[in-house]
Amino acid sequence: MGYPDTFEGFCVAGPKTWSDFEKHELKPKPFGPSDVDVQIEACGVCGSDVHTITGGWGEYEGPLCVGHEVVGKAVKVGDDVKSIKVGDRVGVGAQVWSCLKCPQCKSANENYCPHLVDTYNAQYPKEAGGGQAHGGFASHIRCHQYFTFKIPDPIPSADAAPLLCAGLTTYSPLVRAGVGPGKKVAICGIGGLGHLGLQWSVALGAETYAFTHSPHKVDDIKKLGAKEAIVTADEKWAEPWAFSFDFILNCSDMTHTFDLKTYMSTLKVGGEFHMVGLPDEPLPEMLAFNFAANAAKLTGSHIGNHQEMEAMLKLAAEKDVRPWVEKIDLSEKGCKEAVERVKENKVHYRFTLIGFEKAFGTKN
Repeated sequence: MGYPDTFEGFCVAGPKTWSDFEKHELKPKPFGPSDVDVQIEACGVCGSDVHTITGGWGEYEGPLCVGHEVVGKAVKVGDDVKSIKVGDRVGVGAQVWSCLKCPQCKSANENYCPHLVDTYNAQYPKEAGGGQAHGGFASHIRCHQYFTFKIPDPIPSADAAPLLCAGLTTYSPLVRAGVGPGKKVAICGIGGLGHLGLQWSVALGAETYAFTHSPHKVDDIKKLGAKEAIVTADEKWAEPWAFSFDFILNCSDMTHTFDLKTYMSTLKVGGEFHMVGLPDEPLPEMLAFNFAANAAKLTGSHIGNHQEMEAMLKLAAEKDVRPWVEKIDLSEKGCKEAVERVKENKVHYRFTLIGFEKAFGTKN
């Protein structure tokens, strides 16, 4: 059939063959008056994609098309769409729908809507027309206008893509914590998330440090703007930093291996250890007593809201915040290489899939 009735996408069949991609026809949700169709030109490869296709975050039924850092051209807009017009370069992140009616949605917390629809591996409710949500390793994506964002001209598409999940995921908790001048912040885990979190903290004006277990990343950390890299491999690394930080943004995917009470000892009284890295394994056990020494908080978050996405893209354009990106051509082989290298942490620091026109025969 082809577009607009069907899309094409590179999909996996299940967790046992999680890195074996095949091209499949995808049936999108029925097109609604608030929907935007995007012809994709770039899609980031996120750790969430790997957690999902390996089954780390739960079972799923294939074929599954992942990818939630999507950039492309709007090729169709619904009658009620006001913010996007055909031809605009737009992006879609890790959420494609919410009810926009509940207390969460009405308080600019639509990313916590109990009815939200993730960009892939999710079903639309009847009020949204039903159907399956498909991700961005595809020819097109269909998304509600509220979750479709214009990309500022200064940001190349391959750089914009990782901002739509990794960027927002790290930006939102920083601004909600009031990070800015006068605040002392540490970014923990300098990888796909952390290298962006570090840049946001610097761009927002905070005195910014980085925690890393990898001495070979010290030079990168300095290039990214940190005042100092704190190597956590030494047994007594935390002692000089007791009661130092207002906020720690933990971007690590290895928190299950941490001695959390040691990290939290570096917080000021009332400081916050905030997690955006979401490992498959449970967190380490802690005693309630461990929170008492400095009234520390242990928190987490899920992506960000509409206003934060717009502000983040504006800040990225103005302050030249960019992910460090390696581009890979979209194909069965390219998808396999990308997800396997993300799984093995062999990426410096994000992948963006390109070459969608060649893969699907689409034309921008």
